[in-house]
Amino acid sequence: MTHGAAPQGRKPQPIAPKRVRSGEDFDIIIGFLGFWAVVLLVVTVWMEVTAQPAVFWALGLLATLLALYGMVRLRRRLPARTATRRK
Repeated sequence: MTHGAAPQGRKPQPIAPKRVRSGEDFDIIIGFLGFWAVVLLVVTVWMEVTAQPAVFWALGLLATLLALYGMVRLRRRLPARTATRRK
């Protein structure tokens, strides 16, 4: 008996393309949020260094980081990407 093998006479079920695409969509959103987190970090530091009010920039950075953290946690539940790029 082999563990993890497909039952005799049946082919293994492929991962649904929609679920793989969903994981790729999460990757795109994570990248988008990461970009804006870096931008907000630079703006917040600049505002602090130049002694300007930065509380709203810092709150925006906090919201972006919390959203990024939530998206990464959701992404971990999805399967690894198996789709290949078309050439």
